[in-house]
Amino acid sequence: MSRQETQTLPITRRQSKTRLAHINKKIAEIGAEIGRLIQADDMMAHSMKIPRSIPGIGAICAATILIEMPEIGGMDRKQVASLTGVAPMTRQSGQWRGESFIQGGQKVVRDAHHMPALVAMRFNPDLKAKYQAMIKAGKPPKVALTALMRKLIELANALIKANRLWVNKYA
Repeated sequence: MSRQETQTLPITRRQSKTRLAHINKKIAEIGAEIGRLIQADDMMAHSMKIPRSIPGIGAICAATILIEMPEIGGMDRKQVASLTGVAPMTRQSGQWRGESFIQGGQKVVRDAHHMPALVAMRFNPDLKAKYQAMIKAGKPPKVALTALMRKLIELANALIKANRLWVNKYA
């Protein structure tokens, strides 16, 4: 439930509406400035097209990757997964084995991959098949989604390294 739905005084409703409009305007200004800065740099503008070619990755996720991870394209799969924070860490001691979990890395980049992974799960044929195979194998949906997040960042890294766009193997 939003704050505006619970406010009963007309003055607080007006103030909230004004504040929200101001925030939305500032968000649009920041987005426009990020877009302008990316387009002003030819290398960055070209690099932006590469992750955007992957079904599921949009402008915000691609910009986050390029801005927060300037080393993208220069790492191997494990390094990029670890830097993003989607590499599984195992807990074990002696014969005891705990469950794996993710930790560390750049939270901003990891968070930026959550929604694209949900989109890819539905619309990217390669990743949709991977997700369904993991679910069929008994993996929890959250674990399968994290695997898609890792696959997306690894794919973006590999494509930027190779300087090529994503190609649908089912086409």
